[in-house]
Amino acid sequence: GRIGSLRRFKDDVREVQEGFECGIVLENFADVKVEDVLEAYETRQVERAL
Repeated sequence: GRIGSLRRFKDDVREVQEGFECGIVLENFADVKVEDVLEAYETRQVERAL
């Protein structure tokens, strides 16, 4: 699912640098368990070069 909320301490943030702890709320998903791995990616459109 999509990330519904991302927090660093008590503040809502747009990004967290690598190595720092944060809290994540996933939309439509509540079954996260210890040792689960979350993968995130961003889809971008890149113009093709010839």
